[in-house]
Amino acid sequence: MAIPQLLVHDKEDNVGVVVVEGLTAGTDMLCVVTADNTDFRLTANTDIPIGHKVALRALSEGDTVIKYGEDIGKMVAGAGVGDHVHTHNLKTKRW
Repeated sequence: MAIPQLLVHDKEDNVGVVVVEGLTAGTDMLCVVTADNTDFRLTANTDIPIGHKVALRALSEGDTVIKYGEDIGKMVAGAGVGDHVHTHNLKTKRW
């Protein structure tokens, strides 16, 4: 059984979370949606640290980011499918 590299919590999420150390650019990730245990594949475009987010679809500046089925912030710069989503392109609504 393969070990997933990315978890998506809800079908409505547009980002997933890296759950392995050392994820490198070009990795064909096994992604699992925990809400229903479905899976899909996605390629990481850059090295992405554990716990950081990956865009599941193209995101533009101003788009709302959905994680855990919740609005967690707005994009301040674009990200393509498989790109790293973090403080360089996402502004959280927590503060």
